[in-house]
Amino acid sequence: MATTVVNDGARSIRAIALFEAAKGLLALAAATALAIVGPASLRASVGNAMAALHVMDADGARPSLLDRITTETVDVAILVIVLYGLMRLVEAWGLWHHRVWASWLGCLGAAAYIPFELYALWRHPDWLTWGVLLLNLLIVAILARDIARRRR
Repeated sequence: MATTVVNDGARSIRAIALFEAAKGLLALAAATALAIVGPASLRASVGNAMAALHVMDADGARPSLLDRITTETVDVAILVIVLYGLMRLVEAWGLWHHRVWASWLGCLGAAAYIPFELYALWRHPDWLTWGVLLLNLLIVAILARDIARRRR
């Protein structure tokens, strides 16, 4: 019976590791796409989207926003996205190899999103918002249980 619980726990941890790896790879793909597109194309695409959606056209917010899409700001965005992706991949590796630091990193990382998800749920109570909140709560519970199990 105890073996089943450990195996189920290990499977859950591995599932979280795969989820984190997917997020890391997706972030690296997004950073690569942003680097390929570059600031000029990004500025044109954002401008076209804002014009099509009639977003803040009258008060001059569109030119102000578009002026902030520069080589420097895009480079900073790429750096932040790459760091996020690498952090997720390191966490995934640690979870896959049953490292306690990875359980801590994952638990704290997932828990950090919960206040924002509660706010989103308060503002937009739909099934997707509920699903994201419940998924993060499940991840926190699984990783916290893993940490507690290791302390015993």
